[in-house]
Amino acid sequence: MYKDLGIKGRVLLLTLLPTSLLAMVLGGYFIWAQLSDMQAQLLQRGQMIAEQLAPLAAPALVRGDAVLLERIADHALDQPDVRAVSFLSLERARLAHAGPSMLNSSPDNDGSHLSLTSNTDATRFMQPVFERHRVLSGDTAKLGNDQLLGWVELEMSHHGTLLKGYRSLFASLLLITAGLAVTALLALRMSHQINEPLRRIKQGVALLKEGRLETRLPQLGNHEMDELAGGINRMAEALQSAQEELQHNIDQATEDVRQNLETIEIQNIELDLARKEALEASRIKSEFLANMSHEIRTPLNGILGFTNLLQKSELSPRQQDYLSTIEKSADNLLGIINEILDFSKIEAGKLVLENIPFNLRDLIQDTLTILAPAAHEKRLELVSLVYRDTPLQLVGDPLRLKQVLTNLVSNAIKFTREGTIAVRAMLEDDSDADLVQLRISVQDTGIGLSDEDLRALFQAFSQADNSLSRQAGGTGLGLVISKRLIEQMGGEIGVASTPGEGSEFWISVSLPKARDDADDLPKALLAGRYAAVFEPQELARQALHHQLEDCGLEVQDHPSLDALLEAVETQRNGPRAVAFAVMGVTARELPPDRLSQYIWDLEQLGCKSLVLCPTTEQALYHQVLPDSHNQLQAKPACTRKLHRALTGLVSPRQQPRLEAPQPQSTRAPKILCVDDNPANLLLVETLLGDMGALVTAVDSGYAAVEAAQQHNFDLVLMDVQMPGMDGRQATEEIRRLEAGSELSPVPIVALTAHALANEKRALLQGGMDDYLTKPIGERQLAQVVLKWTGLSLHSPAPDRSAEHPTNDDEPSVLDPEEGLRLAAGKADLAADMLAMLLASLAADRQAIRQALDSDDHATLLERVHRLHGATRYCGVPQLRAACQRSETLLKKNDPAYRQALDDLDVAIVRLAGETRVNA
Repeated sequence: MYKDLGIKGRVLLLTLLPTSLLAMVLGGYFIWAQLSDMQAQLLQRGQMIAEQLAPLAAPALVRGDAVLLERIADHALDQPDVRAVSFLSLERARLAHAGPSMLNSSPDNDGSHLSLTSNTDATRFMQPVFERHRVLSGDTAKLGNDQLLGWVELEMSHHGTLLKGYRSLFASLLLITAGLAVTALLALRMSHQINEPLRRIKQGVALLKEGRLETRLPQLGNHEMDELAGGINRMAEALQSAQEELQHNIDQATEDVRQNLETIEIQNIELDLARKEALEASRIKSEFLANMSHEIRTPLNGILGFTNLLQKSELSPRQQDYLSTIEKSADNLLGIINEILDFSKIEAGKLVLENIPFNLRDLIQDTLTILAPAAHEKRLELVSLVYRDTPLQLVGDPLRLKQVLTNLVSNAIKFTREGTIAVRAMLEDDSDADLVQLRISVQDTGIGLSDEDLRALFQAFSQADNSLSRQAGGTGLGLVISKRLIEQMGGEIGVASTPGEGSEFWISVSLPKARDDADDLPKALLAGRYAAVFEPQELARQALHHQLEDCGLEVQDHPSLDALLEAVETQRNGPRAVAFAVMGVTARELPPDRLSQYIWDLEQLGCKSLVLCPTTEQALYHQVLPDSHNQLQAKPACTRKLHRALTGLVSPRQQPRLEAPQPQSTRAPKILCVDDNPANLLLVETLLGDMGALVTAVDSGYAAVEAAQQHNFDLVLMDVQMPGMDGRQATEEIRRLEAGSELSPVPIVALTAHALANEKRALLQGGMDDYLTKPIGERQLAQVVLKWTGLSLHSPAPDRSAEHPTNDDEPSVLDPEEGLRLAAGKADLAADMLAMLLASLAADRQAIRQALDSDDHATLLERVHRLHGATRYCGVPQLRAACQRSETLLKKNDPAYRQALDDLDVAIVRLAGETRVNA
């Protein structure tokens, strides 16, 4: 509170407070002393009056003269402050009284001295009267001094004394008040003398605050204030000087800023132009990706398609090896293309995630099932552990999540030479009723990663081993794509690794729970049954143990097959009889002939056997099992397959008959195929023709429109990128003709290598009904024909693929054996394809020369690309290599393309001469 007071208040407080306290203390003391003196004087007068009355009353008391006593009492009332007087006999009987009744009670008195009693209003005295008092009155009749004659009672009033005290108090208060008033006036004057200079200082400072720096304070009347005013004036002068300098600097800075703004405006114009160029470059990049997809997938279509056709023909083992290598290489190339296109989609922000229900356990186990052969070739153990508290039914994008897991497990297989790769799924947080936080980790025992490797791990086109001698291939995009996918799902991905010991990649993601999270494995048939497990690998044994418990079984682990067989025999007739023996084996540790003996012994004991072996050794164990369909499964074990196999062993039944298919029309579908690439056109025509379709093949959009006008087709397979009228324009024209003729629209399916999502949407919005992504297989063609026409084709034969080493030969001018392989072993088809190439060779050579002479780069690239595509389906290795080199240099705009075109011309001449000689 004291801090809130101003100077005036503080001066008044410091002046009046001590003065008031001192006046009150001194006034109170003096008033108290005066009242005490007046009270003492009153008591002293009362005592003196009582002692004076005693000699006067003594003779009358002896004689008992009441009249005289009354007269004495009346005269005593004339004394100041005497209120009442009484004379008492020796027995204290009242002889005379004057005045009102006494207020105080009679004091105790033994007759030897004066006594009194007092209250606030009066004091009562009692004086004994002795014989000696007669002497004082002049009566000498008897001289006995100690004889008591009676009593004198006197009561003195306090009113007079109190009145004098009040008057004294009032006078004191008046003096104190007057003194305080004078002091206050002096304090006010003093505070005014302080406040007025301060007010003027405050006004001056306020003016300075407003920017009026020319303000100066005058002399204020005292030394201290004048010094303060002088300091403020000096500060104002300094501020005024600083302001003038600052204003000068501001003017200079303003001029600089104006010049900078002009520079920035120029830069903004340049940046705007650069932005437009960047947008154009982005558009060109997207167009390039679409064209790249088309250019790469189009020849891949021919490679995979004709490889599939050739595998159905009679081939030598060496030829089969070549074909298998070609197919594997083409599949690897397709995977690389898909990774690059996925990365491009993510970079462009056009990757859209799905939200559909899926089963987490099935997704993990399916991923490991697909990758198991690659792991088993390196003798690695794959294990999946899904913890019990982890929800299985979730909602998300299973395809992209599977893509991430496939990449992580593939990397683990790639960089692990021996040991185990374990995939774990566990619950991190289940506090939300609708969401669940999951952690999925992939742990290996591979080479591990250093700190430097970890820093560059999630960067594009980087790998843990970038040396020229690295053993692992790939683009280095897998982890980048995985990281972007997980981040788009709202999760995170990380890695912990120790060089030489292994790595653990983990992802943490929040996914919604599916509405139905019930267990989808019926356990009624297996519940209460016992299963004995033998699995040498500890982690795999733990996973298998949990999977069998999930199927409803009671599980017992055994360290060896002998221990397992002994336990089955011991518990055979008891309540814990073993119904199943689940054994994880490898041919290295347990050959098939030894396993067959154990299985026979178990069968004799009434115990069904289920064998788990690596995918690379399934054929070895196939013959030793009575029911290999139910008793043999590949590692890693899949819970759903385990449950189905064990259920089949409990209640074996015949395979259910397939329901008879719905009758379909027996006529062959009429299909129009449109493609500007003769090889691709021939491939699709051959595939469809072999499956029983009636095919009309045309090589341009104009021819497609004309054919659609002249004939009724059940389906149109339309290439998208063609010179002149492309696939979109041809589709729009066909739709316009159908609308004008009121014909039913024919289904048009795009044959495209454009893998970007916006390109596919554009195709569907442009009038096409569906699209097939190159390369195209027989099964895809049969499915799309059945989907859009309802007419079935002959079932395509199953694909065959194996891994064999490749032998690269030096390119020759003409290789009839290669041409026969590319034509699926059909000599007439190989001759037709070579004839088609030779027929167009002269025209292509002439067009290339003219485009080179006129420096028409676009036409030159188009003609070389067409010739290159045609050479890939004929046995002309030298010409194909020359085309490939020329096209590559043309696309790079490398000046060396002219020399490459000269080499291409030489290759054309050699091929023409070779064919004339052979003819």
